[in-house]
Amino acid sequence: MKKELLMGTALVSTLGAASVAEAVTATMSGNHQTGIEFDSPTGGTDTNAQTTDNNFTVSLSETTDGGITISSSFKVMDEDSKYDADAGFTLAFTDGSKLDVINAGNAAGSHAVSIPGSAGSEGVRNTSTNMAPTGLDFMTAATKLGIEYHTAADFVADGLSASISASTDTGAAAGATYRVDSHIAVGATYVTDFGDTAVTVGAGYTAAEGSNTGNQVSDDTGGAHVGISAVTGDLTVAIGAADGSVAGVSLNGSDEYNGEVLKAGVKYVSGDLTFNVGIASGEANDRAYGQDQGTNEDSQDVTSASVSYAVAAGVTAMIGYTSTESTDEGAGTDDGSAWYIGANMSF
Repeated sequence: MKKELLMGTALVSTLGAASVAEAVTATMSGNHQTGIEFDSPTGGTDTNAQTTDNNFTVSLSETTDGGITISSSFKVMDEDSKYDADAGFTLAFTDGSKLDVINAGNAAGSHAVSIPGSAGSEGVRNTSTNMAPTGLDFMTAATKLGIEYHTAADFVADGLSASISASTDTGAAAGATYRVDSHIAVGATYVTDFGDTAVTVGAGYTAAEGSNTGNQVSDDTGGAHVGISAVTGDLTVAIGAADGSVAGVSLNGSDEYNGEVLKAGVKYVSGDLTFNVGIASGEANDRAYGQDQGTNEDSQDVTSASVSYAVAAGVTAMIGYTSTESTDEGAGTDDGSAWYIGANMSF
């Protein structure tokens, strides 16, 4: 009961500071992307299919007499006419800091450095039991009953910003599927210049605790990541690494895993053209709940590239390519390549 009262007090006390009689300000944004993907799996049959990605977002905000900006949003997607309405509230204060309340996320993931890769929507389908990660924030779990605080820019030192987040038990009954009961995470980003080069360093650490009925996990979800990005004129070079554990993956013998990933990428902009190249190499040791790590590992080595062309304001045409080499429990599987050609219209 105490945690519900604390969350309610934090939200109501801040929202109650508003004395605005008019309606909030609403803005709309979104995109429509469509194209054709050509898959060529090794040892399989070549296929092609149309892919689409349509999103429509409504953002709401208003500022109190005290200068605090209260904002939220919801998204309408084309996936079976579903919508994403699980965003909470963001409270932006006059000193530049922010507080996310309800389903706030994980502070470690907020500071993961962006690594260039293909801008297309292609990918080689992998077996469901291959748990090798390809993203830096693969272990950043949280519950909806949480908050995340973001400092203002130049926190403590010029160019430094940081976040801290925490969430607690949502109150759902424990079942056969592992659930996250709580988490705490920290993250930081440091931006500086070396001559003509802008350098960004991001890092994060997260730890979660969870439970289910009848099974004890070997390692709860959590881990750390670090990355660095350098921008010199039109050229961006970035590299990052992450190491951690994830529990509650499935109930098919791959219920938890320890994983690590290394990513690197380059982006170059030349007029209306943007060139992206990226690599990701991930490994994981997956197992049933409570089991020791075995000697056989899952792996994914992904290489991707794309060329994007700005046809008009808000309209981008793109060609993307991805090649994947994979192993599942030490055995080669699901290798192949994929092409994508399409366009995106954003507003």
